[in-house]
Amino acid sequence: MIKSLYIKDFALIDELEVAFEEGLNILTGQTGAGKSIIIGALNMILGERADTDVIRRGADKAIAEVTIRVGEEEELKQLFEENEVEFSEYVILRREIRGTGSRAFINDTPVNISVLKAAGDLLVDLHGQHDHQLLLKEENHLGVIDGFGEIEPILKSYQAEYRKMQELQKELRSLKKREHELQEKTELYRFQLQELEEARLADIDLEQLESEMNLLDNAEVLDQKAAAISEMADSDDGNIIQLLNFLKLNLEDLSRIEPEFKNYLEEINAARVSVNEAIAFAERYRNSIEFNPKRLEELRQRQSELNRLQKKYQRDLPDLIKYMHEIQRELSIADNFDLEIEKLENAISTQAEVLREHAVSLHKTRKKVGAKLGELIQKELAKVGIPHSKLDVRVDWLLSNNGWIEVDGKTIDCTETGCDDVRLYISTNKGEEPKPLAKIASGGEISRVMLALKSILAKEHSLPVMIFDEIDTGISGEISEKVGASMRKLSEYCQIIAITHQPQIASQAHKHYKVAKAEEGERTVSRIIPLSEEEHIREIASLMSGSQITDSALTSARELIEKNTFKN
Repeated sequence: MIKSLYIKDFALIDELEVAFEEGLNILTGQTGAGKSIIIGALNMILGERADTDVIRRGADKAIAEVTIRVGEEEELKQLFEENEVEFSEYVILRREIRGTGSRAFINDTPVNISVLKAAGDLLVDLHGQHDHQLLLKEENHLGVIDGFGEIEPILKSYQAEYRKMQELQKELRSLKKREHELQEKTELYRFQLQELEEARLADIDLEQLESEMNLLDNAEVLDQKAAAISEMADSDDGNIIQLLNFLKLNLEDLSRIEPEFKNYLEEINAARVSVNEAIAFAERYRNSIEFNPKRLEELRQRQSELNRLQKKYQRDLPDLIKYMHEIQRELSIADNFDLEIEKLENAISTQAEVLREHAVSLHKTRKKVGAKLGELIQKELAKVGIPHSKLDVRVDWLLSNNGWIEVDGKTIDCTETGCDDVRLYISTNKGEEPKPLAKIASGGEISRVMLALKSILAKEHSLPVMIFDEIDTGISGEISEKVGASMRKLSEYCQIIAITHQPQIASQAHKHYKVAKAEEGERTVSRIIPLSEEEHIREIASLMSGSQITDSALTSARELIEKNTFKN
């Protein structure tokens, strides 16, 4: 249950704190007093979208905070654990709106708005003024029966298989798309592959190619230079070997006299060895020089072809080889598309049968729950002045020419929420056949159907708190009294906070609060005031007679309160 609500600098509210009690908490007040502002603040706390316009003029931020006492809520504990929020008996949900954005907290731990909303959904059901209009849209009828816990595990199992089918279908579409694209490119790929394979790219070693070309291209220069070196040993004109021998002999003589010449002697000896080796290598090398203009031309052509391919494909040699392998793979896939598509289609056929089994199970469960809901709604509607109602929850297959599964020879469409078309049909008069809810129910009847649904789902899910913002739309008098009695009875299962203009409903409150506007200085503020027993009577009387409260109105208010208190 909500223990307290704190609001600061939100619209007309400067600062407000109110404690709520167990049972039925009723809020009344004149139009424009600020009741909708309080509901707006609660909506903000529960994670709904909030505009910066709600910040009170002159303030930096708007704050709304609610403290809720919870029980052993396993799903809530799991949510808190996943988001590293400490769990305790009292949960504090807080929202701050600034000009630059909003912040959310649970038990003083910053959280994303989505986490705040998830927690709010597990703790509070807030029914706004226009929410009952959702029943008038048939696309919302599926959600009505799926609110029953019996359906949830079966729906989750179906959805798991649905997602598998989605992935297979997506893969098949992608494969067929690639097949179509490859068919358009196959001829080009085959030409490119032939061109690249003929170039024997894998056999090309760029360094080796350039080195061999360099040697062949400079064969004459190499031969001439090597010949010149080898001839130096036989030259009569300044023979270098003779010169080195001459230096060696003289340095030997000198070093015997002056030891410092020994270092130079060693260097001359080394030079003699190196020169002899160089001359010998030059002589040998001349024999290995290849004069092969034909081979040189072949290499030049190969280099030219490689340059052409690199320029054409805008890739260097390694990337050309990689691209060639990619083409090979693509053509291999193209050649095996039929086989791959057949494999996928077989997998889809198998998955369709699995999906069908889960869809049938979900369909049967929804029919079962729909029948149960119809009986429960009829009982609840009888309590609020519709004694001869009949609610028919019709669960039919979604038919489609392009559906994924077949049931009883019919092709059925599958969606994330199942394969069912759910519509609510109702009769509110004895002897009349049920007709579409959206077409025959009046505003007052829709309000009572919604209250009946909320009553059933509250018991089903054990929600701690339910908030009703003028669910009494379109009803009055005796019917209002019955609606109030139904809400008071429902408050045995969960705390109820309700805004109403009906004295018959307000008279049944366990605790009554008045929302009022007041002028303080140059500003208008909204206040929420817990009423004493006597103030409760006067507020009921004012709802009955207006601002001029007469003695007879007070008497009638006391009688109404006593009757409803005794009855409940």
